[in-house]
Amino acid sequence: MDLVLWVLQGLVALVFLFAGILKLTQPVQRLGNRMEFVNEVPEWVVRLIGLAELLGGCGLILPTLSGVATWLTPLAALGLALVMLLASGFHSRRGEYSRLPVTLVLLGLAVSVAVGRYLVVPF
Repeated sequence: MDLVLWVLQGLVALVFLFAGILKLTQPVQRLGNRMEFVNEVPEWVVRLIGLAELLGGCGLILPTLSGVATWLTPLAALGLALVMLLASGFHSRRGEYSRLPVTLVLLGLAVSVAVGRYLVVPF
């Protein structure tokens, strides 16, 4: 089970690290071509979401790898689940139902990592 959790953590971390880096480094106009919501929220919101995704992705891997403050891993997973829950509500409110499957899958994976690292295979 530990191996399964490592694989899940790695996949979820890669997705969020990539998304976070994009939102933090790319010009808003360029992001707006791929992510329509970027054109309708302030730039600081986009950057804040990117920072949350980047830190959450790091939090899924670094505490576990270092063996320091491993209790942060399930908290990072819960934080990312919250980001995806808010994203699901945001996209639903805007009628962007085609975005929901991705956000809901990431939400489920993040919750699985949190539960797995807190209850099933704690450190």
